[in-house]
Amino acid sequence: MKRRASHIFAKAADGWYIEPSWCSRRLFDVEGFGGGIYDPACGWGTILNEAKAAGYKTCGSDLVDRRRSAHPGFRFKQENFLTFETNLVGWNVVCNPPFDFVEEFCHRALTLGAAKVAMIMLCRRLNAAHWLRDMPLRRIWLLTPRPSMPPGDWIAAGNKPGGGTQDFCWLVFEAGTGKPAIDWLHREKN
Repeated sequence: MKRRASHIFAKAADGWYIEPSWCSRRLFDVEGFGGGIYDPACGWGTILNEAKAAGYKTCGSDLVDRRRSAHPGFRFKQENFLTFETNLVGWNVVCNPPFDFVEEFCHRALTLGAAKVAMIMLCRRLNAAHWLRDMPLRRIWLLTPRPSMPPGDWIAAGNKPGGGTQDFCWLVFEAGTGKPAIDWLHREKN
């Protein structure tokens, strides 16, 4: 039997985990967003860089200014998304929020007027996410293969992400009626 070289990480400070760029690149391939893309937990700006490459106007914020020269500039403000006041009309929210605050980030983005919201979530938390019943959830995109999302500090120390050990999905919210659809979002275009 082949032994798997997996790593179990301690919980990251402020919920800072780095998603591979293919996760957002593929989302922008299948989802259209009218207006700009705002990431309120932008970290290094991975999602914003893919949004910019897809032709969107971008801006971001985070609790901590973690921008690096490896990721080109974007409009940034250091702030707590759950407490600052702003109007997101004309903007869409796309982010990898701290996993313990996905519900709060979704509610906040929709309350502030975002046209469309897409959030990365651990699949294992879907069964207990009863709050989703009262939300305008339209699509669930299961990410495959499993993306590796190690803590940002681990990558900043020069380590390379390996094979993912947890399943993740994009939750996409927008106004409308009907039950949510579910599909797979492959790293490679099919």
